[in-house]
Amino acid sequence: MSGGCPYFEKKHLLFKSKLHLNEEEADDSQKGINKASKGGIIYGDYLQLDKVVTAQVLQSELKGNKIHDEHLFIVTHQGEHMNSGSSRFFGNWIQCERFSLVDITPRSQKIIEIIFKMVMLHQVRDERNMLKVNTRIHRIVMIFRLLVDQFSVLETMTALDFYDFREYLSPASGFQSLQFRLLENKIGVPDNLRVPYNRRHYRDNFKGHESEMLLSSEKEPCLLKLVEKWLERTPGLEGDGFNFWKKLEANIFEGLCLEKKKIAKMPESEEKEEMMEELTKQKELFTSLFDIKRHEHLLSKGERRISYKALQGALMIYFYREEPRFQVPFQLLSNLMDIDTLMTKWRYNHVCMVHRMIGSKAGTGGSSGYHYLRSTVSDRYKVFVDLFNLATFLIPRHWVPKLDPNEHTFLFTAEYCDSSYCSSEDSD
Repeated sequence: MSGGCPYFEKKHLLFKSKLHLNEEEADDSQKGINKASKGGIIYGDYLQLDKVVTAQVLQSELKGNKIHDEHLFIVTHQGEHMNSGSSRFFGNWIQCERFSLVDITPRSQKIIEIIFKMVMLHQVRDERNMLKVNTRIHRIVMIFRLLVDQFSVLETMTALDFYDFREYLSPASGFQSLQFRLLENKIGVPDNLRVPYNRRHYRDNFKGHESEMLLSSEKEPCLLKLVEKWLERTPGLEGDGFNFWKKLEANIFEGLCLEKKKIAKMPESEEKEEMMEELTKQKELFTSLFDIKRHEHLLSKGERRISYKALQGALMIYFYREEPRFQVPFQLLSNLMDIDTLMTKWRYNHVCMVHRMIGSKAGTGGSSGYHYLRSTVSDRYKVFVDLFNLATFLIPRHWVPKLDPNEHTFLFTAEYCDSSYCSSEDSD
């Protein structure tokens, strides 16, 4: 290890598992009975989403020139007209809004599904496409903001208002939302970290074609994995080039050792002891950062989600975000964190609304209701948790390896991956 700093065995607080529920919470969240298996109306039949999500005919597609944004144009206008339509329809919309929100609303979920298909990070070869990718990811962020805000409309209904018709909904449940489960899989919610639903795998609540769709979506490349592969291509990580990771490790441990010498020269005091303790924690933190075995261990526990090389790429983008070549990639990482943040806010708002509407009663589908939903508001369901944790490794600017524009003319990610693809006029 550069700088001669020792490895610290004491575990840093950052890496203590936050993903496991305590015994009491686990018991409460799993107290329920699956009523859907006993017959009666189910979630998909109640909402008839197949009619809603297929109610768009793109004129551009009929003319042989399908335009992506025409779909956005149609569903946005359909939503506006439905929500501001007749009082008769508006009354019906209020009654089923609880479920359409759980479903990310049919119109908005369909937009998100289309956008994910268009993001195609795994097909990026021309760096100019990154602006398009960023724009579409940002659109997803704006859709999520709208969905979070929609709770304010539903909260105008009182618990008694909901009680008047709640009995007619059983055994339909928001958990039966195929769209929401597909969306989680598309983003990259880990299957092994999901909270069990009545002690059973979440897919057990779906049958036939829906179960097959969920299984298929689990096998397809999710957004998290596409981002991981993209980050692994970050130029400047190669060992025979700039070798950002090696330089960063050397700079950090050299800086820490210099800090230790400065503190050692201070007169004995309580402040000196506190500074030494903090420096010890910093050494431990960065020692674990540069330990690939430690990373693999955290990866196996679910406390990290991306590969070691992808983490290196993310941190490089983070430190050089003001450099022209890394500004757009940094914006993409920021948008991905926004998605996670808004998903978490949506889950929290949903928990609060359910608690307000039904208290601690069981859900209409037989789950423990509020207790189950509360258990899902955790880092278990945060997909890009590694990007949030990048701020943990902030260091003084003068510790970041310096770039020499004459020597370190990084290729774009696309050119680095396949330099033969781009023409010479596209390169610097």
